[in-house]
Amino acid sequence: MSTPPETFSAFVAIKDDDDVRREIQQWSHDDLGDGDVTIKVTHSSVNYKDGLATIPKGMVARISPLIPGIDLAGTVVGDAGGFADGDHVLAHGYALGMSHHGGYAQYARVPADWVVPLERLSPREAMTIGTAGFTAAMSVQLLQEHGVQPADGPVLVTGASGGVGSMSVDLLAGQGYEVTASTGSEDASDWLTKLGASDVIDRLDTSSERPLDKQRWAAAIDSVGGAPLAAILRTLRHGGIVAACGNTAGMSLPTSVAPFILRAVTLAGIDSAQFDIAARRALWARLADDLRPQSLEASEEVGLDALEDALDRILDGRTRGRVLVSIDH
Repeated sequence: MSTPPETFSAFVAIKDDDDVRREIQQWSHDDLGDGDVTIKVTHSSVNYKDGLATIPKGMVARISPLIPGIDLAGTVVGDAGGFADGDHVLAHGYALGMSHHGGYAQYARVPADWVVPLERLSPREAMTIGTAGFTAAMSVQLLQEHGVQPADGPVLVTGASGGVGSMSVDLLAGQGYEVTASTGSEDASDWLTKLGASDVIDRLDTSSERPLDKQRWAAAIDSVGGAPLAAILRTLRHGGIVAACGNTAGMSLPTSVAPFILRAVTLAGIDSAQFDIAARRALWARLADDLRPQSLEASEEVGLDALEDALDRILDGRTRGRVLVSIDH
């Protein structure tokens, strides 16, 4: 039976008047809060939401102090919640890293109905996929359930050099789709082509004021939102669908009803945080099987001591792909 130490290292965000202080502290297991399952965390990842949880106006953190990290993977400590000591598991979403302490620590305690068993993915591989990859997988699965086939035409991915975007390119290409990757990163073309993109283009032109433009895409996965999402809706083919899962370009959507009533397009929202646990476990099973990414290598790997810089860079749009956090790195 595993025996946890009395104290462990945790990266903590602490509200300090109008600022947020970020530092590594020593915590005890009594500090972790409620939950059925204690996990020795080996890996987490860096997500945009994690960055927001550590800044004054991020509107993500609900408690202070907070251990951020909206996803984590590792091994179960003790027998609890239907899991056995030493089981490889992951958890992400729900209140993790918001109002419940998250993955940026050597140990975590979470409710059993947040936990996903890992059978054919290691904790490291699971967090290389992470929340971003899971969001991409939800988007791909939604397109498939909508009936989008590889023969239907190109699928557009916006924000393609980010975590969700790059994983979407990988997963779509692995399913046989022709993928057009849209990115503002000038040096990302070769990398996205290696991930499976058939074509790499600049950011979409959002200057058009027409309600409809030339039909281009059979479907799209959009991690940007705002005016780029409106541009996608104007250029989807008749009956097309866009899975919307991000808002880095803003919360407003400057569009009209024309794409919906004249081209019968579908705008489908993706929210991985509150996804049902049974469906969540089933999709992770697909990620270990028929939807398994072609590449399970992170673009970057950091430890707790380098997290502050990584969080700043993801907020500034200066990261590429997936940033893996190795807790004991």
